[in-house]
Amino acid sequence: MTDRRTVHIVDDEAAIRRSAGFLLKKSGYRVETWASGVDFLKEVRGATEGCILLDVRMPVMDGLEVQQALVDQGVTMPVVLLTGHADVGIAVRAMKAGAVDFVEKPFEMTVLLGAIETAFARLGDKERYAASAQEAALIIAGLTPRERDVLEGLARGLPNKTIAYDLDISARTVEVHRANLMTKLGVHSFPDALRIAFAAGLGTDRE
Repeated sequence: MTDRRTVHIVDDEAAIRRSAGFLLKKSGYRVETWASGVDFLKEVRGATEGCILLDVRMPVMDGLEVQQALVDQGVTMPVVLLTGHADVGIAVRAMKAGAVDFVEKPFEMTVLLGAIETAFARLGDKERYAASAQEAALIIAGLTPRERDVLEGLARGLPNKTIAYDLDISARTVEVHRANLMTKLGVHSFPDALRIAFAAGLGTDRE
């Protein structure tokens, strides 16, 4: 089929390229794989438009460097980050730079496919996903001060334990606030909450 949507998998691990590629092909996507960010950047100008599944940790150029190079080259294909659990802070930085979503390894099929669908939704309706700062501020205005504090910490890429320490509350309480704020924001995923936070200017006071 010529109308299949293309996913570019950029990962130095052959096993990840195979497993993610298999799941995506099985779900009807066209897949192109790249063993490094350097290889992908060399060919990206002539690559089929689609979305990019980009690993964070790669030799020579890591995911953040590849993402910045794509921005510098004017490549607007949406990016989904593949990340280890310890790299969530890095993934938050990548989302600040425009990444659509991130998927933690080892990934589940439903999570991966959901992130890819989000990326293609962004590609097909860019204006809808360009939330204004004013709209985001109005949404966040419905949070309690403590929920806003927790969201600020999350937007800075901090783990729950660090947020708990900074706010002098328990990690369990942070989890409760996190669940409540996501309900109030009307989102079902952490990346969706981050998009609203970033649009409202949260998480920008320090790196």
